[in-house]
Amino acid sequence: MTKASSHNDNQYSLSETRFWIQRLSKTSIRALHILGVAISSGGFIFDLDKALWLNWWLLAMFSGLLMMSQEIYRSKLWLIQLKGVLTFVKLALLASITLVPQQQPNIYITVLLLSVFIAHGPAALRHYSIWHRRVLHEPKGGRKRNLNG
Repeated sequence: MTKASSHNDNQYSLSETRFWIQRLSKTSIRALHILGVAISSGGFIFDLDKALWLNWWLLAMFSGLLMMSQEIYRSKLWLIQLKGVLTFVKLALLASITLVPQQQPNIYITVLLLSVFIAHGPAALRHYSIWHRRVLHEPKGGRKRNLNG
């Protein structure tokens, strides 16, 4: 390996320490998001008093925005891949609750089910680009290091 190619490889790789910091921060934010969603779910589905669940809902929304920001920062492709597009569909569905509040439980359950497919669906589904109409992955040697395992 030449000195130039070694420099280019190191330019985009993460140090072990930075990798673990990013990995743990992503996992912590996701854990807070799941906690917020889980606890606020009862409020949405069973029409409970907002005072019981509103702070948990705010935690879910704030942590969700943080996760979106991380994804967009790591890869602009996220915006046109199904995992990004469906995240915006989820947000639109949640916003639609204000227009059809009588459907709040059904909309919320739909959003929860979409979340499972986004998070746990096959990579070919999550990385499908609606713009290119094919699966898109990060280019090899890009600045992204896999933080998902």
